[in-house]
Amino acid sequence: MLYFENDYDRGCHPRVMKKLCDTNLIPAAGYGDDEFSQRARGYIRKACNAPAADVFFLSGGTQTNAVAIGGLLRPWEGVYAADTGHIGLHEAGAVEFTGHKVMSLPQRQGKIDARQLRARLEGFYADPNHEHMVFPGMVYISHPTEYGTLYSLQELEEISDICKSFNISLFLDGARLAYALAAETDVTLPDLARLCDVFYIGGTKCGALCGEALVFPKGAPERFLTVIKQRGALMAKGRLIGAQFEALFEDGLYFQTGRSAVALALRLKDELTARGIALLVDSPTNQQFPILDNGLLEKLSEKVKYSFWEPYDERRTVVRLATSWATGPEDVDGLAKILDKPGD
Repeated sequence: MLYFENDYDRGCHPRVMKKLCDTNLIPAAGYGDDEFSQRARGYIRKACNAPAADVFFLSGGTQTNAVAIGGLLRPWEGVYAADTGHIGLHEAGAVEFTGHKVMSLPQRQGKIDARQLRARLEGFYADPNHEHMVFPGMVYISHPTEYGTLYSLQELEEISDICKSFNISLFLDGARLAYALAAETDVTLPDLARLCDVFYIGGTKCGALCGEALVFPKGAPERFLTVIKQRGALMAKGRLIGAQFEALFEDGLYFQTGRSAVALALRLKDELTARGIALLVDSPTNQQFPILDNGLLEKLSEKVKYSFWEPYDERRTVVRLATSWATGPEDVDGLAKILDKPGD
């Protein structure tokens, strides 16, 4: 069986596991005050070119989104997100559970458009009844998006400028950020630190056993650690995540895992298109979305793990194939052979 179902179906990169084992018996302070977390914060600040950044380690993406959004917004505020955004579709209403509405924006291949965002904000304040409505307090974007696509630097700058002009926060979900940074792009980690009020560096889907690094480039709001604690997200053994991020950032492993996965995803894309298989979007990252004949899909499912994405028409289905740090060239070669002879 070949595994392309997701990018978190294995434990963690061996070097991350080695770090956990090597540090296991070293006594350390709790709640993220340990030496491993402190060093990891230093590496992340350097990588972001943000020496004043506050960095908090949380266990998973849904938790990080809910804590960041719920902790920053005031009671009367909501968050704008693409109508394909993860917080609106696949997090079981976690953000709404904090008391804040997720307000949908139109999207194109997972991305929101700066002009539409500005028009929505201007329309809100032009409405004489806006005092009776949920106020916009934040814009949420994913990079890569849920469709594996990327924002350009210009697009991010335009969205950031609009957020600043309306005095709302820009929050970037970086669950798969390693793959965005490894793709052909003009966006760097220091760019994100410059343009976003808060973002997170995903670990769970990028080589870690678990964990995300929530970054406030210009410093966190007052008592944010208490906010994390109040929401049940502060780990007593914060070292568990801190040590993993130390391993990922001390010598560039985070960026290496991204480059490896993206290189193989692009090889996978070439194998698909060479066989006349259309793709839903042109993704430059580790997620590819082929449109497959249902007959082929049935045969493929006997040998390949993939994620169902959406029906395309009566006879075809879109699936997701994802690479990760654990994917090897032999996996891509194996899939190509199966596509050539699916019935064998």
